[in-house]
Amino acid sequence: MKINIGTAPDSWGIWFTEDEKQTPWERCMREMAEAGYAGIELGPWGYLPKEYDLLKSELDKYNLELVATTLVGDLMSDAKTDEMIASLDEMAQVQLRFESAKYVVLIDDCYTNIFTGELIRPAVLNEEQWSGFIRNILKIRDHAKSKYGLQLVFHPHAQSHIETEEQIEKLLADTDVNLCLDTGHHAYADGDPVAFMRKHHTRIPYLHLKSCDLQVREKMKREGWPFGKAVAEDIMCEPELGVVDMKGFLEVLKEINYEGWAIVEQDMYPAPFDKPFPIAKRTREYLRAIGMG
Repeated sequence: MKINIGTAPDSWGIWFTEDEKQTPWERCMREMAEAGYAGIELGPWGYLPKEYDLLKSELDKYNLELVATTLVGDLMSDAKTDEMIASLDEMAQVQLRFESAKYVVLIDDCYTNIFTGELIRPAVLNEEQWSGFIRNILKIRDHAKSKYGLQLVFHPHAQSHIETEEQIEKLLADTDVNLCLDTGHHAYADGDPVAFMRKHHTRIPYLHLKSCDLQVREKMKREGWPFGKAVAEDIMCEPELGVVDMKGFLEVLKEINYEGWAIVEQDMYPAPFDKPFPIAKRTREYLRAIGMG
């Protein structure tokens, strides 16, 4: 087993290319390294430097590897899918210059407005909608692979069209698309990430690590919070503090001789500038203590 532990701008409260509530990228990258991580995801395109020379020099300065880029959008929409492919084309010009950056993490937009809770797309897709949805995933996957040799991994996400174990297994049955298993989002949707990883590990080459506080989730449901409010209330939490059996998850990784990246990606927004670093450092120390990376 060889697990490389990285992190992502999301763990610093970074959801947008530019936002006054977000930590400046220079501080974010410095703290990622100081917290003990070996690699990073790029996060929202344009938050970290888009220019290769500057990005490379900063990563080298902190001894960090670039691991993946991210695409987020409405996969029900053919037009939005084309926009994501255009973004992929732009990011690939930088990504391909980093040998370590093999993955594109694809996430479907939430079907609610994450700040108001308003339903903006159907929560459950009918057969025709599902077919179009799958077609768009495959279109992006095939473009990334055929044009750039990049590996697309689909990330199931809370309040998106693939969030429950049943929906994830339907995706696995209907396609040969591989997954980025996010332990926190999986638990949010009442899934068991330990059992799921054991069952489907051959389709899961890439991981996001965090946990979920189900007490916050129940309060969210009871009071009708939008997902953004729940994130601000720390619904996604440190591995040691939530429902995910991280030691059990590690045992599965040992059983299957997992080799690859596990990215600590604890959703925060907004995050006071002094909040993320202590959490990131504690999380790294906890993972090291239980024998993960």
